[in-house]
Amino acid sequence: MMVLRLLLHLALLRLGTTQPSVQGHHFHRPVLAQPSFFDPNSPLEVQEIIQIPNNGSAPLLVDVQVAVLNVFDVDILRYTVSSMLLLRLSWLDTRLAWNGSVYPRHMVTRPWDALWTPGLIIQEALWVDWQEQSPRAQVDQDGHVELQLALTTETNCDFELLHFPRDQSDCTLSFHALSNTAMQLEFQAHVVNEIVSVKREYVVRDLTARVPPQRRVPCFQVTLRLQNTALKTIIALLVPGEALLLADVCGGLLPLQATERTAYKVTLLLGYLVFHSSLVDGLPSSSSCNPLLIYYFVILLLLLFISTMETVLLTGLLARSHLGAKSSLRPAPSGEQQDPGNPGPNPEEVPRGVRGSWRSWAEAADHTFFLVYVTGVVCCQFAFAGFWMWTTCKSDPAPGKAVPHGGQPKM
Repeated sequence: MMVLRLLLHLALLRLGTTQPSVQGHHFHRPVLAQPSFFDPNSPLEVQEIIQIPNNGSAPLLVDVQVAVLNVFDVDILRYTVSSMLLLRLSWLDTRLAWNGSVYPRHMVTRPWDALWTPGLIIQEALWVDWQEQSPRAQVDQDGHVELQLALTTETNCDFELLHFPRDQSDCTLSFHALSNTAMQLEFQAHVVNEIVSVKREYVVRDLTARVPPQRRVPCFQVTLRLQNTALKTIIALLVPGEALLLADVCGGLLPLQATERTAYKVTLLLGYLVFHSSLVDGLPSSSSCNPLLIYYFVILLLLLFISTMETVLLTGLLARSHLGAKSSLRPAPSGEQQDPGNPGPNPEEVPRGVRGSWRSWAEAADHTFFLVYVTGVVCCQFAFAGFWMWTTCKSDPAPGKAVPHGGQPKM
């Protein structure tokens, strides 16, 4: 019995000496043999890699390449631009590195929410549609992380429409990382034009990317320079307006006595009023620097109005003089005797003389007005061309730039 107890005690001692050797074998494994995010049973380490990597005293540098894939809608009435972008973000996170000799894989993919990634918002965006709800980041054995994000967005753009329809505007998209500070994170931005379609009214002439200085929040900006091809607007707006003005000038060649002239002028004016009402709805408006085309069409409306009023006034005066001459030659009362030696004025000769004097005066006035009107129309065309070439307009500053931050609001 004593022998059995002694053997059992020795067996327990042997089991007790083998356990530490197994634990010691696992403790001395290489530190970078396997990255911490491969182990799902280490919640503390996973929580640490979701935080921004520490780069010492310098901020973490994130390289951003913005590829503009498409600009498919430019709405100048709503001051919006719809575009499709692809963001390629890359940075270094040494916590994710591993020893390639122990874990022989050059690259792994992980869900974006399992790692730290910069949370981006677009300041000018009305809405943003991320094409992939759960994108995956690629991590290599040195700890370099690359994340690709595809998005479609509609953003606000302050179009410079003074020279519409030959306008050119710069639309800015400002990307902010609100969850970090400028001491923690810094962007290095690049932009690439990958638009393959050119059949559009507004075309992208240039793309630039920059990092604004002195920002409390990490930020980078992408600027799209959009230029209007203007063909649609020229055909739909300028050509009809010039055609109506030319038709009005040609209408001045009709005789003043012709009743068709007044109807012709009134019809042109009414037609242009209908055209002008639709034109006002089709052109954008602004708090400052409205398109010069709006003032040009208002001038055309005034010219047509003056031409029509001239025709109506001269025609009315000529008709009144004719009626006055007829009333002054009413026949004498039946009770009065006419002197045979003085037959009185001839009812045919006197109205003809009076009518001739009024007609010659009206025709001379109409001819003078026609010459002045044609000269005014030509001068207006050259003046508008000069304003179009040389006029510039500086828009009013934005409220955020006009008043410094923290300034007293205006009551």
